Amino acid sequence: MQLQVTTMTDAPHAPKPASTPTPADELTAIPDPRLAHPGPDHPGPAYPRPLRQPLHPDISEELIERLVRSFYDKVRADPELGPIFADKIGDDWEPHLRKMFDFWSSITRMTGRYRGKPNAVHSRLKNVEPEHFLRWLALFRETARDLCAPEVSAIFIDRAERIGESLQLTMFFDPANPGRILSLKEPPA
Repeated sequence: MQLQVTTMTDAPHAPKPASTPTPADELTAIPDPRLAHPGPDHPGPAYPRPLRQPLHPDISEELIERLVRSFYDKVRADPELGPIFADKIGDDWEPHLRKMFDFWSSITRMTGRYRGKPNAVHSRLKNVEPEHFLRWLALFRETARDLCAPEVSAIFIDRAERIGESLQLTMFFDPANPGRILSLKEPPA
């Protein structure tokens, strides 16, 4: 059996090389906004990112840091969650907090600073149960509402609920026991 190899130039419908740029060529010259420079501490091209704006103009890096630090202060003091986090993080919380600053900056300010894989990391935790997400969210909601304007706290809380649901699915999904995944959406007031 012989194979016949046809190259693009042999094919009857082969495109002819263009001597001038085509509209498609011009589209490839548009920078990808996902690759834009996320901040002074992170390398990357520095061009405008019109498609990657913060979810709300009041969400600043300073607000994110206050929210994350206040929330994790509550987590550390919580009798249910504190030991779980302490078991994994130990005494030096600063690296975890900095990672959370990047995480929340990426989610709410669209900076792209966070490069981790939270589902993979959390799936290795063996001392976490679905009920822990309810407590985690209760503390997060309380912190967001204490520190943020209502519009802004609603954004943070919505994202936290979605994250919690995603983590639960990764950690606990079992087709034989779908009720193990808890609804984390707060009922309307």
